[in-house]
Amino acid sequence: MLETETVLDRRRLRRSVSLWRAAGLAAVLIAIGALTLSGDKLATLAGEKQIARITIEGTISEDRDQLKMLKDIADDASVSGVLMYVNSPGGTTTGGEALYEGLRALGAKKPIVAQFGTVAASAAYIAGIATDHIVARGNSITGSVGVIVQWPEFVQLLDKVGVKVNEVKSGPLKASPSPFEPLDEGGKQVAQGMVNDGFKWFVGLVETRRGVKAADIPGLLDGRIFSGREALQAKLVDQIGGEDEAVKWLKDEKNVPQNAKLVDWKPSAPNSYGFAGMSAHIAGFLLGSNAGELVNFLSQERSFSTLGLDGLLSVWHPSEK
Repeated sequence: MLETETVLDRRRLRRSVSLWRAAGLAAVLIAIGALTLSGDKLATLAGEKQIARITIEGTISEDRDQLKMLKDIADDASVSGVLMYVNSPGGTTTGGEALYEGLRALGAKKPIVAQFGTVAASAAYIAGIATDHIVARGNSITGSVGVIVQWPEFVQLLDKVGVKVNEVKSGPLKASPSPFEPLDEGGKQVAQGMVNDGFKWFVGLVETRRGVKAADIPGLLDGRIFSGREALQAKLVDQIGGEDEAVKWLKDEKNVPQNAKLVDWKPSAPNSYGFAGMSAHIAGFLLGSNAGELVNFLSQERSFSTLGLDGLLSVWHPSEK
């Protein structure tokens, strides 16, 4: 009898231990799932009404992951409104165009308010005027409506080191302007024509979206920057304030539920196979992890990242002179 009771007790103990192990494993899996899911996905699963908060920072270029995020927000029934925080000097004109179109498609389904931080200029201002309402700090730097195209010229340097670049091309304007030859009048006219066309498009967006005449705003057509207070007087922004004022506008003017919570949305993590990512990996392998981190930082830092931009630019830099 004692042996039978002992065997039964051991079986009951094994079953109990198995149940606890299964419960522990389930708890671990749930915890991993919660950590894996970002705040936007958790809020969606919970069915809570939310204000999607997105961030536009650094140099703007066409970002497929970012554009996909905007589409996901548009399709998410739990999102009642969107708050876009902007802290960027601008970037490529094409990047601003793509972001503008993505935001307008989102704005057709959800109300969007922009909140300008330290700087929201050039292509970043293009993103701002895609929204329904712009809130800026009194000292935010904004404006800088304009387009530029830049390229280095290495002709004198190559002459000094005794290097000559030979080329055969199909026409005189092929690959012009070029860093390897002095700019001629034909190449200059082509570049100026592209800049003028992009500028006309940019100014048209400002006039249409802001309901202003660019010629009536002193300095706008010259590409000047404005403080938030100056921009308010020129009707380039709608309100002075910060995040609280932006959220209040959504709830008071666009009927976003008063209990809607701010939820951060972020695009998928970019891959590390680009030039900057590979450079960081190589530096880390050869010189140690600190070197890799330094290269990665420099590739993302504004003054360095803009050096690699090609094409027309809508980006503001403070003068270094």
